[in-house]
Amino acid sequence: MAQTLSEKIFTKAAGKNVKAGDFVLANIDCAMTHDITGPLAVEGFREIMKGKKRQKVWDPDKVIILFDHQVPADSLNAAANHILLREFASEQGILNYDVFEGICHQVMPEKGHVKPGDLVVGSDSHTCTYGALGAFSTGIGSTDMAFVFATGKLWFRVPETFRFNIEGKLPGRVYPKDLILRVIGDAGVEGARYMACEFCGSTIRDMDIPGRMTMCNMAIEMGGKAGIVEADAATEEYLKERISDFRLDQHWKSDEDAGFSKIKSYDVSDLSPQVACPHNVDNVKPVEEVEGTKINQVFVGSCTNGRFEDLEVVAEIMDGEKVAKGVRLLIIPASHTEYMKALRAGYIEKFLEAGALVESPCCGPCMGGSFGLLGKGEVGLSTSNRNFKGRQGSPDAFVYLSSPATAAASALYGEIKDPRNV
Repeated sequence: MAQTLSEKIFTKAAGKNVKAGDFVLANIDCAMTHDITGPLAVEGFREIMKGKKRQKVWDPDKVIILFDHQVPADSLNAAANHILLREFASEQGILNYDVFEGICHQVMPEKGHVKPGDLVVGSDSHTCTYGALGAFSTGIGSTDMAFVFATGKLWFRVPETFRFNIEGKLPGRVYPKDLILRVIGDAGVEGARYMACEFCGSTIRDMDIPGRMTMCNMAIEMGGKAGIVEADAATEEYLKERISDFRLDQHWKSDEDAGFSKIKSYDVSDLSPQVACPHNVDNVKPVEEVEGTKINQVFVGSCTNGRFEDLEVVAEIMDGEKVAKGVRLLIIPASHTEYMKALRAGYIEKFLEAGALVESPCCGPCMGGSFGLLGKGEVGLSTSNRNFKGRQGSPDAFVYLSSPATAAASALYGEIKDPRNV
């Protein structure tokens, strides 16, 4: 039976042949939770296990805890949540990266916790990032995570697949972030609702893993259940650096005659930088249409675009120039590892000399966190994944989304700027 990549993964997880639309109780390969959603999951787990002789999670080696949303603790409530999760991890024998490693969606692939063919869940909507490695990875709620803690299983409806066939070479200073914004602008916020968004074609094959992570990260912004890219040589090279005995199984790709629910094709040869305008991610326009919009703050970071490759683009465009007067440039690497890469490359010093604020790895303002918030009437340009009202501070602020290249160029001019003209 011909199957999509997602159907193959659920066939493995359910222990029987499945097709899109089937309801299955699937075995989970890895589960992740963080400092915001984790405490509720622990509370739910306690309720499920109340009165039972066994009080342990199903497999402590398959549960990962990270702190990234409120780090270091920015309130007494956050500090209490951190204490709760530290105690739970110690009690259960669970790996807890605590405040030391960075954003969960960067750390999980980076530390080798995700492999092609895995079924991974995380109590955060952008867990779909890990599909860049050929896994089916999706966000779930804290109550569902409690059930996973207790049983190692979860009910799913096997999703249909929306295949995006993308061909051509991205033009200069046009990046995967521009591509995924264009796709979301076309599909709309519900265009791929509960579907596996499978990205394929020559553009994707030529794209590195960080670029694929950016693509898969934002599948949720068009309603997708997951973003996914078939495993290939690039996947193998990435994982061999992280998993000593990793060998690529060629099984983890869609059969060409599989049943895709939708197929949409793109040629990116003439794609221009894209910007998502307030207050919806699918309100996407070419940069030419919004160029000149005055800005107060630029944020480079998040699980979408906080990797070394993104910081490298920023450093190349800024090239010793200063941040425009009156503009705050906030740069937050996605993980300790990515921070150290940028530090060794000399980028952190260059950013500081340019007038940027460089913070330790965390989510920062992306979740309306403890710092970097926009005030009433202010305009921010961000490399993150959402621009809803109040997402980065005041509900009366305005957030635009772009690639790191557009963000860097705009920081120099104090207004949204086409990076091709810098």
